[in-house]
Amino acid sequence: MYDSGGFTGMMCKKNSTVGDILFDIVVTFVMAVVVIISLYPFLYIIFYSFSNSALLGTGLLLYPKGFNVDAYKVLISDEKIPHALFISVARSIISPACSLMVNSLAAFALSHHHFMGRSFILRFLTITMYFSSGLIPYYILMMKLHLTNTFLVYVVPSLFSAFDLILIKTYMESLPAALEESAMIDGASYFKTFFRIILPLCKPVLAALLLFNCVGQWNSYSDTMIYNATRTDLHTLSYVLMNFIQTSTSTAEAARQQAGLMTVNTTSLKMAMTVITVIPIMCVYPFLQKYFAKGLLIGSVKG
Repeated sequence: MYDSGGFTGMMCKKNSTVGDILFDIVVTFVMAVVVIISLYPFLYIIFYSFSNSALLGTGLLLYPKGFNVDAYKVLISDEKIPHALFISVARSIISPACSLMVNSLAAFALSHHHFMGRSFILRFLTITMYFSSGLIPYYILMMKLHLTNTFLVYVVPSLFSAFDLILIKTYMESLPAALEESAMIDGASYFKTFFRIILPLCKPVLAALLLFNCVGQWNSYSDTMIYNATRTDLHTLSYVLMNFIQTSTSTAEAARQQAGLMTVNTTSLKMAMTVITVIPIMCVYPFLQKYFAKGLLIGSVKG
């Protein structure tokens, strides 16, 4: 009986192990398929941009055929591309940084329950998340503030966000109150408490919002189209890409003639332009990923 029970237990354990292995295989296969389906379109764009257009067909592309960088040479030879890249980088750095500072200061003030008018301000800001004035009043406001045809139109309108403020405020309220109380007892002012204690502990939520805002600023082209269409020196890379795709034939022909390279086609230039637009923002992720880890408050307050 003992041996039979032991044998039965071994069989159950063996069956369970086989089931686990099969489950892992199925999950791995499904995730591999999902990764391939998600990643291949972008890889196809990269492979196509580095391929010789004369060797390309209509099937799958698993590697660059006739590797060359002529498409990128054509784009770089156009003076609009490097300058538009500079404008996109500038707005993707300046605007999110200023926005986080403004929203963080407002969130710090509203995180204190004794702040006068706190409830009314929070309700008022919440309403603005659901109702907007519309495009025409917004455009008139930008004109009255003399922000049209200026770089500041990329910065000033996005300085404040009710959504970002609520996220930061909620995170600050989750911090131990003893941190701020200890700083106040030691004679620290509100500003010193904010910059020396509270703000460093808000790195996870600030990093997440910084990433979202950077991506939003980098991909935005509608504000350029509405407010700065006549200022070619303020066109962003996304706006140039949009124009490039809409007028691809004439733009590609002019760019090829200017660069003296006739070995690339219109599609190659589209792919290369897409890669130039996407790659820089992807480089931001590794630098901000580490701040998403939790546990920054471990050991901050000693009981």
